[in-house]
Amino acid sequence: MNFMSTPLASAALLLLASPASAELPEGVQAMIDAAIATEDAKKVATVLELARATHPDDVSTIDAIEADWKAAQAQKHAEAEAARKKAIREAGFFARWSGEGEFGGFHSTGNTESIGVTTALKLKREGLNWTHMLRARADYQRQNGKTSREQFVAAYEPRWQFNDDMFVYGLAQFERDRLQGFEARYAASGGLGYKVVEDDGLSLSVKAGPAWRITEYTDGTSASRIAGLFGADFDWQIVDGLTFTQDANAVAEGGGEVQVLVDGNNTSINLVSGLDLRISEKLRSRLSYAVDYNSNPPGDTLSTDTLTRFSVVYGF
Repeated sequence: MNFMSTPLASAALLLLASPASAELPEGVQAMIDAAIATEDAKKVATVLELARATHPDDVSTIDAIEADWKAAQAQKHAEAEAARKKAIREAGFFARWSGEGEFGGFHSTGNTESIGVTTALKLKREGLNWTHMLRARADYQRQNGKTSREQFVAAYEPRWQFNDDMFVYGLAQFERDRLQGFEARYAASGGLGYKVVEDDGLSLSVKAGPAWRITEYTDGTSASRIAGLFGADFDWQIVDGLTFTQDANAVAEGGGEVQVLVDGNNTSINLVSGLDLRISEKLRSRLSYAVDYNSNPPGDTLSTDTLTRFSVVYGF
């Protein structure tokens, strides 16, 4: 009988032709396990490449380890993202708010030249697709028993982000500035916005839409007009801890905004350029320069007011 022709002999030859074991050498396996335990994707990729280079006969085993690790990481990330979205959906309206408070002094030129105090508050709530932003600011100064500056601004802006770059915004805003000739000015707007740039340390978005503005002047008259609104939101981290911002009367997403409102009678521009210096995790110092411009101011008031502020900002 020819032994090599029997089924038993064929099976024996097949067994001898296959690897004796699918396990990696103990030292290599320990090195891979240690890298995986760090959960650092770059470290894991580096160790796996070294293992392939030094043990080419075990490439298929190393590939299987990598595939299992990537599948486990993907499942872990999916579960974490699902838990995050669930927490956001189930959170009450008064939860998930963040913000900052600001207090400092200012120096103004234009309709009045004076030194006074400034306070501000910003609040922001981010959901899955909706973002709600609230902002309020007050500048106040009395000189020789008389109020030489009294400016109040409050705004609410909801946004719906319907894809990565495009959003729909709404805006409701109130202002009072007697030195510029109005007791109250209300503005409502809505339109589209677009994120032009959003990178590490640099962001820029623009928005535009129709607006409706009602102005109540200090002489007792009032005006109601259809207007157009344009906004540009810019934030640039120059170096770690130092950020340049643009801020305006509308609530800004990351660092600030310049806002232009145009109607048939008047164009108003609100612009604040600022430098934020981080002192600690929650505390910053801010130096800013503001310009308020109205092309057709009432009475004998000037068209441009400027304000230089130095303040301390606390984030929460």
